[in-house]
Amino acid sequence: MTAVGVLVPVYDQAAFLPRALECLRAQSRADWTALVLDDGSPDPSAVADVVRGLADPRVRLVRWPDNRGLGATLNAGLDVLDAPLVAYLPADDVWSPDHLAALLDCLAEPGAVLARSGLAEPPDTPYAQLVQVAHRVTADRWTERAELESDDLGRLMWDRLRARGRTADTGRVTCSWTCHPGQRSAVLRESRDGGLNVFRSRYRVREPLRFASSDGGDVDEVARYARFRSRSYPPSADGLSVLVAGELALNPERVLALAGRGHSLTGLWTTDGLGDSTVGPLPFGHVPDLDRDRWRSAVGELAPDVVWAQLNWRAVPFAHAVQSAFPQLPFVWTFKEAPQRSTVRGEWPLLADLVCRADASLFATEEERDWFALALSGRVDPARLGVLDGDLPTRDWLDAPLSPRLSDHDGQPHTVVAGRPAGLDLDWVLALAARGVHTHLHGQVRAPGPKGSWTGWLAAALAAAPGFVHVHPPVGPEAWVRELSRYDAGWLHRFDSTNDGDLRRATWDDLNSPARLPVYLAAGLPLLQQANPGSLVSVERVLRRDGTGLFYRDADDVAAVLAAELASRRGAAAALAVREQHTFDAHADRVVDLFRSVAR
Repeated sequence: MTAVGVLVPVYDQAAFLPRALECLRAQSRADWTALVLDDGSPDPSAVADVVRGLADPRVRLVRWPDNRGLGATLNAGLDVLDAPLVAYLPADDVWSPDHLAALLDCLAEPGAVLARSGLAEPPDTPYAQLVQVAHRVTADRWTERAELESDDLGRLMWDRLRARGRTADTGRVTCSWTCHPGQRSAVLRESRDGGLNVFRSRYRVREPLRFASSDGGDVDEVARYARFRSRSYPPSADGLSVLVAGELALNPERVLALAGRGHSLTGLWTTDGLGDSTVGPLPFGHVPDLDRDRWRSAVGELAPDVVWAQLNWRAVPFAHAVQSAFPQLPFVWTFKEAPQRSTVRGEWPLLADLVCRADASLFATEEERDWFALALSGRVDPARLGVLDGDLPTRDWLDAPLSPRLSDHDGQPHTVVAGRPAGLDLDWVLALAARGVHTHLHGQVRAPGPKGSWTGWLAAALAAAPGFVHVHPPVGPEAWVRELSRYDAGWLHRFDSTNDGDLRRATWDDLNSPARLPVYLAAGLPLLQQANPGSLVSVERVLRRDGTGLFYRDADDVAAVLAAELASRRGAAAALAVREQHTFDAHADRVVDLFRSVAR
């Protein structure tokens, strides 16, 4: 029996593997054996060649064809180790020559169950990385994918080990954690452009996930989508074959409204997405995927009646590639946001080409449609441009009872932010608190740019107004009505429009329909929207049309409109009256009619 077994998990990182194995062989302690655990790498021969070329009998390769996740991979190694201690060397990380010796010295101390070294480049996480740790082999096993996928290794294993005894620190920096886009923690964390759907795409996860990122909250797709997975959607004799290409962003289950009408859906997904940009395999089922590694031949074999490509700027290059590869197929392009972002990325020519060549294009708002008509004047027939918000939810989520309002108990107005608090800052939140207005923040995510701006002021707001600023977990669609109906109004994006009525000067905020709008309406909430007189602002026009807006210019206005709402509940009544129209189901027949009109 050797002193320690070393587990070397690898997935699609064969380029890093020689470096990791070289530093393993350079250890001052030579009484180790190692298992290279290949968790379904797309190019398994590359991993096998590295191990074979090493020709070291202490290093063995174990692999399986499909990715099963970190937990199952490490458990497979633990189950066959013949050593009392285990250390971890991910394929992309590095040990210094005295790393293993330092860890084993710590574990020689009585009562020490887990040993941890320092990292050359701290990863800014509250938990130890695999490369830092060695521990006694116990009956404990890693949490596997069916139970949870997370970047938090404390939840996955370390916490259980710590409960068995003391954690010993070497007091030395003897390993390096390699930061790069392809590493597992980057794929999991929103702050590094990862998240649930980036993870799903990279590891080709076929089943619904229970997922937790240390940058956000927990998501249980198993429970969320059980109702849809259990349903049957038989195709009708005159049903269309629809290829859904790109990504579905938020509320992806909306497409099942088409399956429920007898149409067959197939998915073809971009590999360049964000955490909330839903890609397949879709967790609610009923939409089989084409093989993305041979998608051109797969689309040719499918020969769909229509390609329905969507949705946001990240999907533009892939949607354009599909359109270019199959110019003969009827093509409908649905675009949500944002042409300005495509311009910054240098992809406006692709987006413009998509719109001009599509048989029909649907945009989130009337203003966005008209912006494109102006921007492509002379190149596109305005009759082929329509309106459909691409993030509309399914009406299934409306079937839940409303909850008692917090204001009915304390007489004070309670407002809610679902998602990032766009336009809210410390001064604004404290001004609201000074006027007796509560701000409830649900589901803040640490992410780059504007999505993470709240991290700079939230702690100060909680300290200065602890009774009026509240932080809550994310609210999934299954809880929208129950949780959000406790409040009196929901915050939309707060911004100053400067277009002075000229769409050519419109910004993303002017053209956008916030995804949280139908969420608030589902719960019967009126919407707090900053008034921008003289400018064209899509969401403001819609709220005035429907009577669902509470308009303001300053904090005094907010207090006044909320007082009026608490007295009359007119905004809440209007929200409940129009919420069905803000579901995809209300527009599904119109979408099918459009598909039939372009199908050849």
